[in-house]
Amino acid sequence: MHRLARSLVFLAAILAVAGCSGGGNAGGGGGTPPQIGVSVTGPATTRLLTTAQFSATVSNTTNQNVTWQVNGVTGGSSVSGTISTSGLYTAPGTMPTPGSATIAAVSKALDTASGSATDTLWNPLPVLTAATATQQGTSQNYFVDAVGSGFVPTSAIQVGGNSVATTFVSATELQATITVTAGTSTIAVDVSNPAPGAAISSVVNAPVAVVLATASTAARLLDQATFGPTIADIQHVQAVGINAYLTEQFAQPTSTLAQIPTNPLPAACTNTAYPCAESEWWTVAITGPDQLRQRVAFAMSEMFVVSTQSIPGQAIPSYHNALANDAFGNFRTMMNDVTLSTAMGAYLNMLNSAKPPTGQIANENYPRELMQLFTTGLYQLNQDGSLQLDGSGNPIPAYTQAQVQAFARAYTGWTYSPVGGGTPPKFPAVINWVDPMGLYEAQHDLTAKILLDGTTLPAGQNGTQDLKGALDNIFASQNVAPFVCTQLIQHLVASTPSPAYVARISAVFADNGAGVRGDLKAVIRAILTDTEARAGDTNSSFDGGHLREPVLFITAMMRGLNFTNTDVNGSYYGLSSQSTKLNEEPYRANSVFNFFPPGYVIPDSTLNAPEFGIENTATAVLRLSLADSIVNNKIKGFNVDLSSFSALAANPANLVDALNMLLMHSQMPTNMRTTIINAITPLSNNAQRARVAIYLVITSSQYKVIH
Repeated sequence: MHRLARSLVFLAAILAVAGCSGGGNAGGGGGTPPQIGVSVTGPATTRLLTTAQFSATVSNTTNQNVTWQVNGVTGGSSVSGTISTSGLYTAPGTMPTPGSATIAAVSKALDTASGSATDTLWNPLPVLTAATATQQGTSQNYFVDAVGSGFVPTSAIQVGGNSVATTFVSATELQATITVTAGTSTIAVDVSNPAPGAAISSVVNAPVAVVLATASTAARLLDQATFGPTIADIQHVQAVGINAYLTEQFAQPTSTLAQIPTNPLPAACTNTAYPCAESEWWTVAITGPDQLRQRVAFAMSEMFVVSTQSIPGQAIPSYHNALANDAFGNFRTMMNDVTLSTAMGAYLNMLNSAKPPTGQIANENYPRELMQLFTTGLYQLNQDGSLQLDGSGNPIPAYTQAQVQAFARAYTGWTYSPVGGGTPPKFPAVINWVDPMGLYEAQHDLTAKILLDGTTLPAGQNGTQDLKGALDNIFASQNVAPFVCTQLIQHLVASTPSPAYVARISAVFADNGAGVRGDLKAVIRAILTDTEARAGDTNSSFDGGHLREPVLFITAMMRGLNFTNTDVNGSYYGLSSQSTKLNEEPYRANSVFNFFPPGYVIPDSTLNAPEFGIENTATAVLRLSLADSIVNNKIKGFNVDLSSFSALAANPANLVDALNMLLMHSQMPTNMRTTIINAITPLSNNAQRARVAIYLVITSSQYKVIH
């Protein structure tokens, strides 16, 4: 009992204490801790593409750390802007919907405690750094290109303070087409960004550039007159026009191939000289500023053929340099320089051709090919290139066997000259591939020779007199103009030129307007500016052009796609290993008939198309492989920089249009354009988009033929 009573008393005491504690709380003597709060401060407005600093204050705790969010997303996003762990907000590049951002800070002490501020987004301040106005064709319409920063899709180019219809290209470029009064030299251009945050850039006085050729015309001319268009060259031709560009090219000095030492051979020659010769040729073709001269020299090398399959590579530099030096001179000079070159002399056996003993004949190889393949052809021609026929409807031979033998005797006595030129001390003389051949008179045939049209070289003339008389006789032949001009047109412009086209150019060959015959500068200008040559500039359906032979396919890629040489020896010979797979290697034809004959007709057709002479199913597939190596940067010794194309690939249509202009003269068929755009759009990598688009263009049949 006593123990129970004592327990009750103790319990009562505890309850009393508890009651006192509870009563004190009700009376305000204590309480729960104050709740944690977060407040956010920062600017009320922020322009796109700029930054703004926000700060957060966390109350009722010593832990001031917070997590930053933009529109409920930790760290933000590219759509609404991003924010750093320190509260630095970076506004997006384009205006989101709605045009504001909620910047929130969440307490790390209590994740249910947060605060926020609303930031209204404004368009960026437009900055205009440069502007140009370029004439479109010959109209008064001008293309305005504005470059700077802070541009948005709703930005407007203003000309003289007035807004014009504007195309948004990127945050750094805007474009527009305007009409400019004739005689205007500059226009005042600025850029206006609309509300919210409306602003206008400073004014730039844009020069008004008169364009004398469209981009399509310029690119197409360059495909005909160079080893491949480049963006810079297209823009230049646009600015100066076709005739001025040709005049500039005619004035360009010759880029020469370096001579190849014989002993020792340079390491890059790989134990034989022709790789060095080809490396020199590729280098000049791709990088030389005298593009037209080199392109004409290339055409001439496929007419006046020599080949390192029969002669050493050391003979090529002097030969090619002669063709290049004479490309804009007189055809008669070219005939002389080709005839006396050691390369041609060795290839077609005029070198060391001695006077024949009585009753025998001199070597006929060179005199026959000089006429058959280089100057007159086999049969008499009209000035439009058509055959002359006899009364029975048969073609009339241009020369006889007796005349071939007479020319052969006229060309006797020539051998290697001493280094630096001069009279050979003996016959045959010591090998010299650099200088033209020299005459050893004792081995020249002194008998009379009856040539074309009954012209007679009298007996007793020395070798120099006979050579001059023989070449003058051929040069005067009416066949030379149509025969040579047809092939030049084929190499530069069209496989099957109309008879009228050939006749017009033949007339220029016969008389340049100043009474001069054989003026190649006048002939080349006439070929490239003829109405038939330029018809495709404005009519994409014009039926003309020629297959892009392998060498021209490769050089166009090297030039147009920004290739640079990375070989340790600076050698370009690696390109030959690519072109030879396609049956063409510079100065290495299988025969004097060139890689393909000028009269090649596609089987089962009547279409004369010389370059198709080396096109077959194997080369068609190999060209696809080469295109793949090009776009994937797998050409050994070379590096391609496709960054400029990758930069355009964010907008697939812009990329395809740029390739269309550079590679296809802006004449890509609409369905082809759509197909390529659809093919690359799903690709997420811009570099891959560029590679695939280029591959699809350069492997197309439309690109393979230079229209």
